[in-house]
Amino acid sequence: QFHHHQPAMSYTMLSYNAKCIVAKFALATTQEVQLGVDWYPSAFMIASRMGRRHAVSTLTAAGVIAALSPNNKWERNIKDAENVIMAYRHGTDEDVMAVRCCTYTKMQEKALKVLNSATPIEEVLNGPKIIEFYHCITGDETDVCIDGHAYSVWFGERLTMKEVPSIGKKLRERIKQDYKDATAFINDDLAENYLPSQIQAITWVTHKRIYNV
Repeated sequence: QFHHHQPAMSYTMLSYNAKCIVAKFALATTQEVQLGVDWYPSAFMIASRMGRRHAVSTLTAAGVIAALSPNNKWERNIKDAENVIMAYRHGTDEDVMAVRCCTYTKMQEKALKVLNSATPIEEVLNGPKIIEFYHCITGDETDVCIDGHAYSVWFGERLTMKEVPSIGKKLRERIKQDYKDATAFINDDLAENYLPSQIQAITWVTHKRIYNV
């Protein structure tokens, strides 16, 4: 559980947006902190069990989950992933595409390609947000998943998903850095060892509860 201790990050060194992340973290209940800390490790365990049950690797299962995540609610996302993997194991590509999933057809095609091909999973996913999601699920401790809610937390206001801009490469890096800086500050301040992905998950859960989204 020990993570490399980053140099002290004082509050004044934080950008306005990193302070917004810290402020949202301060509103988290203890249960929300626990939910956020467990979010990705729990997703990893789900991918791992799914893989074992249906004879695919944990990384493949995680890739399918990530592929089917856009616009999908988490409970439905994992249900869809399991149904897709089962259809793949017991049927044809057509059967896989016939599974009703709560995401775009293009994403279902990506899920099939994750199962079908030897192409590296990141290459198949080929979208910054779903690659970040895949990284966080599979335990890459350096990445942060920036979706619409994570953007709202960073922006410091409640935004509807329509109000969230499309996040280009440079902005994405800036947002991730702010999550990392906020995490370094929180860890220093509270003598904790949170990962940026955990601070992202905690503030995401908290934001959703506060604004009922």
